[in-house]
Amino acid sequence: MSLNEIIILGIETTAHTFGVGIFSSLKGILANVNDAYVPLEGGIHPREAAEHHASVAHKVLSKALSIANVKMEDITAVAASFGPGLGPCLRVGCSVARALAAHYSKPLVPVNHCVAHIEIARYLLKVSDPLVVYVSGGNTIIAAYSDGRYRVFGETLDIALGNCLDVFAREIGLGLPGPPHLEEKAKKAKKFIELPYIVKGQDLSLSGLLTKALEIASSDTNYSLEDLCYSFIETAYGMLIEVTERALAHTRKNSVVLTGGVARSKVLQKKLEIMCKLHSVNFMTVPAEYAGDNGGMIAYTGYLCYSHGITIPVEKSYIRPRWRLDEVDIPWFKQD
Repeated sequence: MSLNEIIILGIETTAHTFGVGIFSSLKGILANVNDAYVPLEGGIHPREAAEHHASVAHKVLSKALSIANVKMEDITAVAASFGPGLGPCLRVGCSVARALAAHYSKPLVPVNHCVAHIEIARYLLKVSDPLVVYVSGGNTIIAAYSDGRYRVFGETLDIALGNCLDVFAREIGLGLPGPPHLEEKAKKAKKFIELPYIVKGQDLSLSGLLTKALEIASSDTNYSLEDLCYSFIETAYGMLIEVTERALAHTRKNSVVLTGGVARSKVLQKKLEIMCKLHSVNFMTVPAEYAGDNGGMIAYTGYLCYSHGITIPVEKSYIRPRWRLDEVDIPWFKQD
């Protein structure tokens, strides 16, 4: 370890994933190890997910340190996702981070999960000032930097896109994750079914779409499952494209970045790419490994925070399950 090297250990536990990442200021991401909780049935059960995280924490931490070839004594500071997320899951990750920080006398760094999804995309894609489309199981946000913070220029008014897709896929028997299963079915569709399309200004609402689609799936035999899947994703993605296009026109950014778990969708990527070409702006997608929740993004964002003096005393390190993206100061951002 160089005397000038900063090494940050990051812990991610906002939802289904227990992740540990290690970032070096001189060498980049040294390790990104993640272990996801998979429910036997239904969606995420917060208590069961928390139990999973507690059971794998030591294994994931040890593996990350081994891959990075560092010891805890080499770590400069410990970062963790303090929110937003599921309370029981956040408590596990933050408890592990507090214990490590206290035992090894390391600074503790609070990281906002949404900011981390944006920063890892900016870092890996080498893009400075994009319009960000952040879509995951828990969040659907269109954001861009302005005046010291990431400002929200559109978001879901109810459920997130990833959750909407997963619930629909699960309820019709296709399994998880939802997007690839739904998109595969949609390839065999022959017609489009009119479904609720709800955009309010620069925000979108997905609950009406989900309710109607499930109602048709359970009672209407006039439509094929392939047609319903096609219509469902076309409507959901169409709403997202519309609010993104409006935000792009408003912010006048010259690039659009797609990040979050749903960023792995090839169909959504293609739709955003087409929209961006119409406006002569660049389109980029975060690499698949860093699209979903992961420890690497917490470690990197923890480095940005630590480098700008953002730490928190262990005794005041409370989790923040509803910590909004636009509540976080971003002192490291440099606009073109």
